[in-house]
Amino acid sequence: MRKQSEILEMMRVFEKLNENPKCELDYKNAYTLLVAVVLSAQSTDKGVNKATKALFEIADTPQKMLELGLEGLKSHIKTIGLYNNKAKNIIKLSEELVQKYGGQVPQNREDLESLAGVGRKTANVVLNVWFDEPTLAVDTHVFRISHRLGLSEGKTPLEVETDLMKVLPEKYVKKANHWFVLFGRYTCKALRPDCVNCPVKSYCKSGDKRAG
Repeated sequence: MRKQSEILEMMRVFEKLNENPKCELDYKNAYTLLVAVVLSAQSTDKGVNKATKALFEIADTPQKMLELGLEGLKSHIKTIGLYNNKAKNIIKLSEELVQKYGGQVPQNREDLESLAGVGRKTANVVLNVWFDEPTLAVDTHVFRISHRLGLSEGKTPLEVETDLMKVLPEKYVKKANHWFVLFGRYTCKALRPDCVNCPVKSYCKSGDKRAG
């Protein structure tokens, strides 16, 4: 496992390059963020944003989504992978929000995870981005980066999340989630990592590292 001093140095590098990293999904409120994250599973943020641009103009609350209905929702998101199942979950979670939470998105993981189609990763994104909580959503990018940078050897997303919460300096946890996602998306890619332009290549000991 990495020395704490090395982890701190890496976080400072990321901070210098991007002091205020942002989620790349478009949203208008907590509900539309939740819907966008549900839609983003196994899909690109760009693809989700393209589909939700018109959708969120007419359905930006659970009530409005229910008025739009299942078929109406499908017509807006049919370009997104697994859209049939995602549409069913969004209608179901919208019903649950109206019936159990007065149409408001709850601010705790347990309640969020009780909603249809919402797992730990989705709950953590909503808690981090909307409610400003220091949570880590371990997607494929965060999982990969954590291993390549020697921050975790966890075999599951939960194990990696647990490791990161232990080793990352508390002040960087919230931002680190965005840094790792963006770093994995644009630089430390799965198949062709851009090691030449990597800002933390001096810390990388990955077997995937490509010679500069």
